[in-house]
Amino acid sequence: MANNTDVNINDENAPQVPKHIAIIMDGNGRWARRRGMPRVAGHNAGMKALKEIVRICSDMGVKYLTVYAFSTENWKRPQDEVTGIFKIMVYYIQKELRELAEKNVRIRVLGNWDAIPEEAEKSMEHALAETEKNDGMVFNIALNYGGRTEITDAFRKIAAEAAAEGKSPEEFADSITEELIGSAMTTAGMPDPDMIIRTGGEMRLSNFLLWQCAYSEFIYTDVFWPDFDEKELKRCIEEFNSRHRRYGGL
Repeated sequence: MANNTDVNINDENAPQVPKHIAIIMDGNGRWARRRGMPRVAGHNAGMKALKEIVRICSDMGVKYLTVYAFSTENWKRPQDEVTGIFKIMVYYIQKELRELAEKNVRIRVLGNWDAIPEEAEKSMEHALAETEKNDGMVFNIALNYGGRTEITDAFRKIAAEAAAEGKSPEEFADSITEELIGSAMTTAGMPDPDMIIRTGGEMRLSNFLLWQCAYSEFIYTDVFWPDFDEKELKRCIEEFNSRHRRYGGL
C-alpha cells in the first residue's frame, strides 16, 4: 500500500514520530449504544479502526505499536460480548495476516493468552509463527493482560531463577535491580512507550503497562475508538511533539 501519511520522519522540521506508541482502545460499547446497536457491533467497528491504525503506524515508521485488546478484568463482561470479541479477533487475524506479513509487521502477544478460547489461541499461534522473522514494526497485542499480573509474574520468575541458583535471601535481595525486573517483563528488549493514547474520554490507565509507563506521555481524546483515524492520530503525535520530555531533569 502507498504511504498516504504526511508525517515525514526524515524532515527535521516535521513532527517526529514516536518510536513506541501504546493505545488503550476505549469507547466501542458507547459508540455502538449511541447508534442503537449491540456492543459487539462496536467491537467490530473498533477492529476495522485498528486495521487502519496498524497500517498507518507502519507506514509512518513507528517501530512498536502496543494495543490493549483484552484485559484480565474484561472477563467480567457478559459472556456473549466476550465470545463476540474473540470471534471478531479470529476473523481479523485470518483476514489481515497476509497483509501484515507483506508489510513486514511482526506480531507479538503480551499477557496470558493461554487462557483465551482455543480457536483464538490457535489463530494467535499461527500469526506469531507467520510473522516471527519479520523485522518491521512490532505489533504488540495485549491479550488477557494486566499490568499488576505482569509485574507479579516477573517477580515470580526472578524468584524461581534465584532459587534454582541457590541464592540466599540476602543475595536475592542484592540482585534485584530495575534492569533485572525489566528483563523479566513481557516487553523485555523493547523501549518503553513514548506515548500512551487513551480514546473514549476516560482518563485512567486501567492496569495497562504499569511498569513501562514511568516516563510515557499520556494523551487522552474524547474520540471513541471506532472513530479514531489518521487525522486524530496525527493530532496526538503533534501534541506529543509539543511537550518537553525532561525525564526528571531541567
